[in-house]
Amino acid sequence: QVQLVESGGGLVQPGESLKLSCQASARPGSFYADTAWFRQPPGKERELVAAINWNGLITNYAEFVRDRFIISRDNAKNIVYLQMNTLEPEDTADYYCHSGESLAVVRRGAGDSWGQGTQVTVSS
Repeated sequence: QVQLVESGGGLVQPGESLKLSCQASARPGSFYADTAWFRQPPGKERELVAAINWNGLITNYAEFVRDRFIISRDNAKNIVYLQMNTLEPEDTADYYCHSGESLAVVRRGAGDSWGQGTQVTVSS
């Protein structure tokens, strides 16, 4: 089971950007699991934000992303990114990285590995 570590969260103002990183603890160039970003707003259920397949050619986004977020990956570095632009207060949440054997599995949150989360707060 691979270990996932998220980073890049913080406090930003509405309209600003953040780039989250999910580092997988595998040999460099060996992390090819389908991966997703989830988030859990305060007092709410965890929800899917975006997902990406092993080679980065297939991506899926939640409707609320509205072309503001971009998921990408660098397989040479074992990192999956989430570029978040035009952030809104409603984006305030703990963001989690999740990987598994297929996009269908990770989109359901039923994969093998979860990170510990990184907090994003959008407030003026």
